[in-house]
Amino acid sequence: MQEATIDKCNMLFCDYYKQWISIYKEGAIRPVTMQKYNMAYRWLSKLIPDLIICDLDRFSYQKLLNDYALEHERQTTMDFHHHLKCAILDAVDEGLIPHDPTRKAIIKGKQPRQKKPKFLNQFELHKLLEDLELTEQLNMDWLILLVAKTGMRFSEALALTPKDFDLSHQLLSVSKTWDYKGQGGFLPTKNQSSIRKIPLDWKTVMQFAQLIKNLPDDKPVFIQKKIYNSTVNDLLARHCKHAHVPEISIHGLRHTHASLLLFAGVSIASVARRLGHSNITTTQKTYLHIIQELESKDIDIIMRSLSNLNS
Repeated sequence: MQEATIDKCNMLFCDYYKQWISIYKEGAIRPVTMQKYNMAYRWLSKLIPDLIICDLDRFSYQKLLNDYALEHERQTTMDFHHHLKCAILDAVDEGLIPHDPTRKAIIKGKQPRQKKPKFLNQFELHKLLEDLELTEQLNMDWLILLVAKTGMRFSEALALTPKDFDLSHQLLSVSKTWDYKGQGGFLPTKNQSSIRKIPLDWKTVMQFAQLIKNLPDDKPVFIQKKIYNSTVNDLLARHCKHAHVPEISIHGLRHTHASLLLFAGVSIASVARRLGHSNITTTQKTYLHIIQELESKDIDIIMRSLSNLNS
Protein backbone atom coordinates (compact mmCIF):
# COMPACT_ATOMS: atom_id res chain seq x y z
CA MET A 1 0.00 0.00 0.00
CA GLN A 2 1.38 3.40 -0.96
CA GLU A 3 2.30 5.84 1.82
CA ALA A 4 -0.40 8.35 0.79
CA THR A 5 -3.02 5.60 0.93
CA ILE A 6 -1.79 4.47 4.35
CA ASP A 7 -2.07 8.05 5.64
CA LYS A 8 -5.58 8.34 4.22
CA CYS A 9 -6.50 4.97 5.72
CA ASN A 10 -5.74 6.41 9.16
CA MET A 11 -8.17 9.32 8.64
CA LEU A 12 -11.23 9.54 10.81
CA PHE A 13 -14.24 8.39 8.80
CA CYS A 14 -16.19 11.56 9.65
CA ASP A 15 -13.27 13.66 8.29
CA TYR A 16 -13.16 11.56 5.10
CA TYR A 17 -16.93 12.00 4.68
CA LYS A 18 -16.70 15.78 5.15
CA GLN A 19 -13.93 15.94 2.52
CA TRP A 20 -15.96 13.71 0.18
CA ILE A 21 -19.00 16.01 0.48
CA SER A 22 -16.84 19.05 -0.28
CA ILE A 23 -15.27 17.47 -3.39
CA TYR A 24 -18.20 15.60 -4.93
CA LYS A 25 -21.36 17.35 -3.75
CA GLU A 26 -20.67 21.02 -3.09
CA GLY A 27 -21.99 23.09 -5.99
CA ALA A 28 -23.38 20.02 -7.77
CA ILE A 29 -26.61 19.56 -5.82
CA ARG A 30 -29.44 21.77 -4.58
CA PRO A 31 -28.84 23.58 -1.26
CA VAL A 32 -31.67 21.67 0.40
CA THR A 33 -30.02 18.34 -0.54
CA MET A 34 -26.64 19.66 0.59
CA GLN A 35 -28.17 20.33 4.00
CA LYS A 36 -29.05 16.63 4.29
CA TYR A 37 -25.45 15.58 3.56
CA ASN A 38 -24.19 18.07 6.13
CA MET A 39 -26.69 16.77 8.65
CA ALA A 40 -25.42 13.22 8.02
CA TYR A 41 -21.89 14.49 8.73
CA ARG A 42 -23.01 16.02 12.03
CA TRP A 43 -24.52 12.68 13.08
CA LEU A 44 -21.29 10.87 12.17
CA SER A 45 -19.36 13.34 14.33
CA LYS A 46 -21.75 12.61 17.19
CA LEU A 47 -22.03 8.81 16.87
CA ILE A 48 -18.59 7.70 15.62
CA PRO A 49 -16.22 10.65 16.20
CA ASP A 50 -13.14 8.43 16.70
CA LEU A 51 -13.71 5.68 14.11
CA ILE A 52 -10.79 5.38 11.66
CA ILE A 53 -11.85 4.74 8.08
CA CYS A 54 -9.95 1.44 7.71
CA ASP A 55 -11.78 0.13 10.82
CA LEU A 56 -15.18 0.62 9.20
CA ASP A 57 -16.55 -2.91 8.70
CA ARG A 58 -20.04 -4.44 8.53
CA PHE A 59 -20.25 -4.73 12.31
CA SER A 60 -19.30 -1.09 13.06
CA TYR A 61 -21.48 0.19 10.21
CA GLN A 62 -24.51 -1.78 11.42
CA LYS A 63 -23.93 -0.45 14.95
CA LEU A 64 -23.83 3.09 13.52
CA LEU A 65 -27.18 2.55 11.77
CA ASN A 66 -28.67 0.99 14.91
CA ASP A 67 -27.58 3.93 17.06
CA TYR A 68 -28.97 6.41 14.52
CA ALA A 69 -32.25 4.44 14.36
CA LEU A 70 -32.80 4.85 18.11
CA GLU A 71 -33.75 8.49 17.50
CA HIS A 72 -35.20 8.33 13.97
CA GLU A 73 -37.97 6.63 12.02
CA ARG A 74 -37.10 3.85 9.59
CA GLN A 75 -37.42 6.02 6.45
CA THR A 76 -35.11 8.66 7.93
CA THR A 77 -32.59 5.93 8.79
CA MET A 78 -32.84 4.65 5.21
CA ASP A 79 -32.09 8.17 3.91
CA PHE A 80 -29.08 8.41 6.27
CA HIS A 81 -27.81 5.05 4.93
CA HIS A 82 -28.15 6.26 1.32
CA HIS A 83 -26.29 9.52 2.07
CA LEU A 84 -23.35 7.55 3.49
CA LYS A 85 -23.25 4.66 1.05
CA CYS A 86 -21.84 6.49 -2.00
CA ALA A 87 -18.92 7.88 0.01
CA ILE A 88 -18.22 4.45 1.53
CA LEU A 89 -18.23 2.75 -1.89
CA ASP A 90 -15.73 5.35 -3.10
CA ALA A 91 -13.53 4.51 -0.09
CA VAL A 92 -13.76 0.83 -1.07
CA ASP A 93 -12.71 1.70 -4.64
CA GLU A 94 -9.72 3.63 -3.26
CA GLY A 95 -8.63 0.59 -1.28
CA LEU A 96 -9.19 2.32 2.07
CA ILE A 97 -11.80 -0.26 3.10
CA PRO A 98 -11.27 -3.89 1.96
CA HIS A 99 -14.95 -4.88 1.66
CA ASP A 100 -18.27 -3.03 1.30
CA PRO A 101 -19.51 -2.62 4.90
CA THR A 102 -22.96 -1.48 3.73
CA ARG A 103 -23.75 -4.88 2.15
CA LYS A 104 -26.83 -6.51 3.69
CA ALA A 105 -27.27 -3.61 6.13
CA ILE A 106 -30.42 -3.90 8.23
CA ILE A 107 -32.48 -0.70 8.43
CA LYS A 108 -34.34 -0.16 11.69
CA GLY A 109 -36.12 2.83 13.19
CA LYS A 110 -38.54 4.20 15.74
CA GLN A 111 -42.28 3.65 15.41
CA PRO A 112 -43.62 6.32 13.01
CA ARG A 113 -45.47 9.19 14.63
CA GLN A 114 -49.16 9.67 14.02
CA LYS A 115 -49.15 11.53 10.72
CA LYS A 116 -51.62 14.10 9.49
CA PRO A 117 -53.98 12.95 6.74
CA LYS A 118 -52.32 13.37 3.35
CA PHE A 119 -55.32 14.79 1.53
CA LEU A 120 -58.90 16.01 1.82
CA ASN A 121 -61.88 14.74 -0.13
CA GLN A 122 -63.81 17.09 -2.42
CA PHE A 123 -66.43 18.05 0.20
CA GLU A 124 -63.73 18.79 2.80
CA LEU A 125 -61.73 20.88 0.33
CA HIS A 126 -64.82 22.97 -0.49
CA LYS A 127 -65.36 23.62 3.22
CA LEU A 128 -61.72 24.62 3.66
CA LEU A 129 -61.70 27.00 0.68
CA GLU A 130 -64.93 28.64 1.89
CA ASP A 131 -63.16 29.45 5.17
CA LEU A 132 -60.30 31.35 3.48
CA GLU A 133 -60.13 35.13 3.90
CA LEU A 134 -59.54 36.19 0.30
CA THR A 135 -58.96 39.90 0.65
CA GLU A 136 -58.46 42.51 -2.09
CA GLN A 137 -54.71 42.32 -1.45
CA LEU A 138 -52.65 39.16 -1.91
CA ASN A 139 -52.16 37.24 1.33
CA MET A 140 -51.23 33.71 2.35
CA ASP A 141 -54.85 32.57 1.98
CA TRP A 142 -54.55 33.32 -1.74
CA LEU A 143 -51.42 31.15 -1.82
CA ILE A 144 -53.36 28.32 -0.14
CA LEU A 145 -56.10 28.66 -2.77
CA LEU A 146 -53.59 28.62 -5.64
CA VAL A 147 -51.78 25.51 -4.35
CA ALA A 148 -55.15 23.76 -3.95
CA LYS A 149 -56.11 24.63 -7.54
CA THR A 150 -52.77 23.87 -9.23
CA GLY A 151 -50.99 21.23 -7.12
CA MET A 152 -47.81 23.34 -7.10
CA ARG A 153 -45.04 22.75 -4.59
CA PHE A 154 -44.85 25.39 -1.83
CA SER A 155 -41.46 26.65 -3.09
CA GLU A 156 -42.84 26.95 -6.65
CA ALA A 157 -45.84 29.01 -5.50
CA LEU A 158 -43.60 31.38 -3.51
CA ALA A 159 -41.46 32.04 -6.61
CA LEU A 160 -44.37 33.17 -8.80
CA THR A 161 -44.10 36.62 -10.35
CA PRO A 162 -46.79 38.52 -12.33
CA LYS A 163 -45.13 37.61 -15.64
CA ASP A 164 -45.64 33.90 -14.82
CA PHE A 165 -49.40 34.46 -15.20
CA ASP A 166 -50.34 34.14 -18.88
CA LEU A 167 -53.90 35.26 -18.25
CA SER A 168 -55.00 35.46 -21.90
CA HIS A 169 -54.18 31.78 -22.38
CA GLN A 170 -55.22 30.75 -18.83
CA LEU A 171 -51.75 29.34 -18.09
CA LEU A 172 -49.38 29.56 -15.13
CA SER A 173 -45.66 29.10 -15.85
CA VAL A 174 -43.55 27.24 -13.29
CA SER A 175 -39.84 27.75 -14.03
CA LYS A 176 -38.19 28.41 -10.66
CA THR A 177 -38.51 28.00 -6.89
CA TRP A 178 -37.98 30.27 -3.88
CA ASP A 179 -35.22 29.54 -1.36
CA TYR A 180 -37.45 29.86 1.71
CA LYS A 181 -35.23 27.50 3.75
CA GLY A 182 -32.14 29.62 3.10
CA GLN A 183 -31.51 33.30 2.48
CA GLY A 184 -34.33 33.80 0.00
CA GLY A 185 -33.97 34.36 -3.75
CA PHE A 186 -34.80 32.31 -6.82
CA LEU A 187 -33.52 28.74 -7.29
CA PRO A 188 -33.93 26.21 -10.14
CA THR A 189 -36.88 23.81 -10.07
CA LYS A 190 -36.57 20.37 -8.47
CA ASN A 191 -35.98 18.74 -11.88
CA GLN A 192 -36.37 19.49 -15.58
CA SER A 193 -39.90 18.05 -15.62
CA SER A 194 -40.91 20.58 -12.96
CA ILE A 195 -40.63 23.33 -15.60
CA ARG A 196 -44.19 23.36 -16.92
CA LYS A 197 -47.29 25.37 -17.77
CA ILE A 198 -50.35 24.67 -15.63
CA PRO A 199 -53.81 25.43 -17.10
CA LEU A 200 -55.94 27.61 -14.80
CA ASP A 201 -59.72 27.75 -14.49
CA TRP A 202 -61.36 31.00 -15.63
CA LYS A 203 -62.42 32.05 -12.12
CA THR A 204 -58.84 31.89 -10.79
CA VAL A 205 -57.66 33.82 -13.87
CA MET A 206 -60.18 36.60 -13.22
CA GLN A 207 -59.26 36.79 -9.53
CA PHE A 208 -55.50 36.99 -10.08
CA ALA A 209 -55.83 39.43 -12.98
CA GLN A 210 -57.07 41.98 -10.44
CA LEU A 211 -54.64 40.99 -7.68
CA ILE A 212 -51.41 41.28 -9.70
CA LYS A 213 -52.22 44.09 -12.16
CA ASN A 214 -50.19 46.77 -10.36
CA LEU A 215 -47.33 44.58 -9.14
CA PRO A 216 -43.76 44.63 -10.55
CA ASP A 217 -43.35 41.99 -13.26
CA ASP A 218 -40.26 40.27 -11.87
CA LYS A 219 -40.92 40.34 -8.09
CA PRO A 220 -42.50 37.38 -6.23
CA VAL A 221 -46.15 38.17 -5.61
CA PHE A 222 -46.36 36.39 -2.23
CA ILE A 223 -43.03 37.51 -0.68
CA GLN A 224 -42.90 40.66 1.43
CA LYS A 225 -40.54 39.35 4.13
CA LYS A 226 -38.88 36.11 5.24
CA ILE A 227 -41.47 33.34 5.08
CA TYR A 228 -41.51 29.95 6.74
CA ASN A 229 -43.25 26.72 5.78
CA SER A 230 -44.39 26.34 9.41
CA THR A 231 -46.13 29.75 9.36
CA VAL A 232 -48.30 28.77 6.38
CA ASN A 233 -48.92 25.29 7.81
CA ASP A 234 -50.12 26.87 11.08
CA LEU A 235 -52.44 29.19 9.16
CA LEU A 236 -53.78 26.26 7.13
CA ALA A 237 -54.27 24.20 10.31
CA ARG A 238 -56.38 27.02 11.82
CA HIS A 239 -58.57 27.15 8.71
CA CYS A 240 -58.98 23.35 8.76
CA LYS A 241 -59.97 23.43 12.42
CA HIS A 242 -62.44 26.27 11.86
CA ALA A 243 -63.93 24.49 8.84
CA HIS A 244 -64.17 21.20 10.82
CA VAL A 245 -62.09 19.21 8.34
CA PRO A 246 -58.95 17.08 8.98
CA GLU A 247 -55.80 19.16 9.47
CA ILE A 248 -53.40 18.86 6.53
CA SER A 249 -50.15 20.56 5.56
CA ILE A 250 -49.58 22.83 2.57
CA HIS A 251 -47.98 19.83 0.84
CA GLY A 252 -51.17 17.95 1.68
CA LEU A 253 -53.02 20.38 -0.60
CA ARG A 254 -50.78 19.18 -3.45
CA HIS A 255 -51.81 15.61 -2.62
CA THR A 256 -55.45 16.72 -2.42
CA HIS A 257 -55.24 18.29 -5.87
CA ALA A 258 -53.75 15.15 -7.43
CA SER A 259 -56.18 12.83 -5.64
CA LEU A 260 -59.25 14.75 -6.82
CA LEU A 261 -57.97 14.70 -10.41
CA LEU A 262 -57.40 10.93 -10.28
CA PHE A 263 -60.85 10.31 -8.78
CA ALA A 264 -62.33 12.52 -11.52
CA GLY A 265 -60.83 10.17 -14.12
CA VAL A 266 -57.83 12.26 -15.24
CA SER A 267 -55.05 10.00 -16.56
CA ILE A 268 -51.95 9.33 -14.45
CA ALA A 269 -49.79 10.79 -17.24
CA SER A 270 -51.70 14.10 -17.17
CA VAL A 271 -51.56 14.29 -13.37
CA ALA A 272 -47.80 13.60 -13.46
CA ARG A 273 -47.26 16.44 -15.96
CA ARG A 274 -49.40 18.85 -13.93
CA LEU A 275 -47.50 18.06 -10.72
CA GLY A 276 -44.10 18.26 -12.44
CA HIS A 277 -43.09 14.70 -11.59
CA SER A 278 -40.00 13.45 -13.42
CA ASN A 279 -41.79 10.25 -14.45
CA ILE A 280 -45.14 8.48 -14.10
CA THR A 281 -43.61 5.95 -11.68
CA THR A 282 -43.28 8.68 -9.04
CA THR A 283 -46.98 9.49 -9.40
CA GLN A 284 -47.95 5.81 -9.28
CA LYS A 285 -45.92 5.22 -6.10
CA THR A 286 -47.23 8.35 -4.36
CA TYR A 287 -50.89 7.68 -5.18
CA LEU A 288 -50.86 3.87 -5.22
CA HIS A 289 -53.72 3.62 -2.69
CA ILE A 290 -55.97 5.81 -4.86
CA ILE A 291 -55.02 3.99 -8.06
CA GLN A 292 -55.85 0.64 -6.40
CA GLU A 293 -59.23 2.01 -5.27
CA LEU A 294 -59.95 3.25 -8.80
CA GLU A 295 -58.92 -0.14 -10.25
CA SER A 296 -61.46 -1.82 -7.96
CA LYS A 297 -64.16 0.51 -9.33
CA ASP A 298 -62.97 -0.23 -12.88
CA ILE A 299 -63.34 -3.97 -12.28
CA ASP A 300 -66.95 -3.43 -11.15
CA ILE A 301 -67.65 -1.38 -14.31
CA ILE A 302 -66.01 -4.05 -16.50
CA MET A 303 -68.03 -6.84 -14.89
CA ARG A 304 -71.30 -4.93 -15.27
CA SER A 305 -70.49 -4.17 -18.93
CA LEU A 306 -69.66 -7.81 -19.65
CA SER A 307 -72.78 -9.09 -17.94
CA ASN A 308 -74.88 -6.85 -20.20
CA LEU A 309 -73.44 -8.38 -23.35
CA ASN A 310 -75.70 -10.81 -25.16
CA SER A 311 -74.30 -14.32 -25.16
